[in-house]
Amino acid sequence: MGTIHAPDQAAKLAARFRATRAFTEKLCEPLETEDYVVQSMPDVSPTRWHLAHMTWFFETFVLRPFAANYKPEHDEFEFLFNSYYNAVGKPFPRTKRGFLTRPTVRQVYAYRKAVDAGIAALLESDQATPEVFERVELGIHHEQQHQELVLMDLKHVLSENPLNPAYRAGAARAEATPAAATRAAAQKSPAPQGAPRFVPFDADTYEIGHEGDAFSYDNESPRHKTYLRAYALAHRLVTNGDYLAFLNDGGYENAVHWLSEGWATVEEHAWRAPLYWRLVDGAWHEYTLAGLVPLDLARPVCHVSYFEADAFARWSGRRLPTEAEWEVASRGVAIDGNFVEDEELQPRALPAGSAGTGSGLQQMFGDVWEWTQSSYAAYPGYKPAPGAIGEYNGKFMCNQYVLRGGSFGTSRTHIRSTYRNFFPAHSRWMFGGIRLADDA
Repeated sequence: MGTIHAPDQAAKLAARFRATRAFTEKLCEPLETEDYVVQSMPDVSPTRWHLAHMTWFFETFVLRPFAANYKPEHDEFEFLFNSYYNAVGKPFPRTKRGFLTRPTVRQVYAYRKAVDAGIAALLESDQATPEVFERVELGIHHEQQHQELVLMDLKHVLSENPLNPAYRAGAARAEATPAAATRAAAQKSPAPQGAPRFVPFDADTYEIGHEGDAFSYDNESPRHKTYLRAYALAHRLVTNGDYLAFLNDGGYENAVHWLSEGWATVEEHAWRAPLYWRLVDGAWHEYTLAGLVPLDLARPVCHVSYFEADAFARWSGRRLPTEAEWEVASRGVAIDGNFVEDEELQPRALPAGSAGTGSGLQQMFGDVWEWTQSSYAAYPGYKPAPGAIGEYNGKFMCNQYVLRGGSFGTSRTHIRSTYRNFFPAHSRWMFGGIRLADDA
């Protein structure tokens, strides 16, 4: 994690804290009170819970241990809004977060305001040690993670409503489209998207992992050497049009493309398309944060599981990249793209005929998290931090796969080339997509 010592750096940190907290509340501006409290599946948390948990994190890991004579706003919140930190205490069951009607949304906002005041006072006091600065920095990045979770979870909540309500009208505007019959015909034989170019990388021993004093999570370290065979990465993400060709070719009906557990999941849950695709009058549509819109074939495919990403790659005669391949390829690529601050809230299509710049790779950051074939595991020499903070990442290094690059729901100040996101292979409600790789 990064280190902050100088007074001017502390002032900058305080400003970032305020901006991050304000942006969270900006994301909630389109919501009605009823939107805050629904839990549509076990993986989803109500927005009210997220707002309280982000605040709980600052109270638990900054104010309680470092602010002299700090008195918690509500002792019972330590139990209600603890996510999984067993060293702090037994958490309230995740699957029951939507059962709670109290505290109210108004009370949660009051809780946020009180803790914000406590953090501001601490950062201005002589108790603001370097360890305090590091904890606040961690809390800022934790909140940015939950900002994306708020959008992921809200999308799932709203998608369960047959009225297809928009989180925010115009968040992802569809271009004028032909009549349903014309769309349906076009989707049966989608126009070619232009095959992706594959950018080659040499076989060599590379170093991967975080280095330097800037912030990173502990799972990005230690930096270490790894050998890579020659490989190539597609210059762009897989589009809806690409994925529709897989679907039209019977991709969800042919076990040959699927891992055994993936095929069992397809059959058990009757998967026939990505999570938010809907067939309306014979034409595919997609539920977005702007509501239900005709499927845009040029946008990157989103809300696919690892199983679906792997099956598509096999059908394509390619494979998914390893996380080391992705990280090495991302070097020299500017962290620029479609992030949450752009407020498009949907993957963005590449301009027609886009050829790429620099390394030739495009859409490496933002738009969608990119599945890799790498299991989420500790780097050589990794040791979690002592105490509850050590539970942040390390204890999840089992039965998950790594995703890279961020999404349209990620903050551009949160992502970096060494960032390791992770989800189980069956998960699809997060903003996950596909980039193909191949052996050179």
